[in-house]
Amino acid sequence: MHSELSHIRNWIFDLDNTLYPTSANVCAEMDTRIGSYVARHLKVDSNEARRIQKGYFHAHGTTLAGLMAEHGVDPHHYLADVHALDISMIVENQPLAAAIARLPGRKLIFTNADTPYATRVLDRLGLSESFEAIHDVHAMSYRPKPQPDAYRGLCEAYAIDPKESLFVEDMARNLKPAKAIGMTTVWIDNGSEQTDDVDRSFIDYTITDLADWLHEILGDDQ
Repeated sequence: MHSELSHIRNWIFDLDNTLYPTSANVCAEMDTRIGSYVARHLKVDSNEARRIQKGYFHAHGTTLAGLMAEHGVDPHHYLADVHALDISMIVENQPLAAAIARLPGRKLIFTNADTPYATRVLDRLGLSESFEAIHDVHAMSYRPKPQPDAYRGLCEAYAIDPKESLFVEDMARNLKPAKAIGMTTVWIDNGSEQTDDVDRSFIDYTITDLADWLHEILGDDQ
């Protein structure tokens, strides 16, 4: 283990576009399903649905949070709809599973999705036995990343010291609250986050491939 990471006891991972590559196109399909849900539920055309969808995403952290706050949407109904995805493009990743297995300490999933969907994804990746727990949007009481309450709730639920924790995300904005409470932050720069924000001061490591980086810090020869 690299000496600068020897203090890490808790390894926390986002799910979508973090544990699998953006080339799987799962989030693109999810984005389309969310837009369709908004259009049906609010009885608006596709252009207006897109505007509302992205507006809520930026203002509330997720489209769901906005729909709940502004329209009283049932989160279970919403999540069952938007997570009815074809995830066949997600394939087993043995190098990633091997690297995660070797990490010293606890490993957790921290996702704005729900546990049934996360479980499906982890099964496809061959990671179903790799994590202690999945801290999902229900566990966050629908106050999702990047809302600070989500991070405090994670730490309280699992008695985590953030200063002994590392968090990996593809959405840079979701790392800022993690850094604010003392976590080490890792951004997967894979093009999934489209933003004009150039502030990256809260990012400790920028990587492009998670498995390669984990093997590197573990000192493995692949």
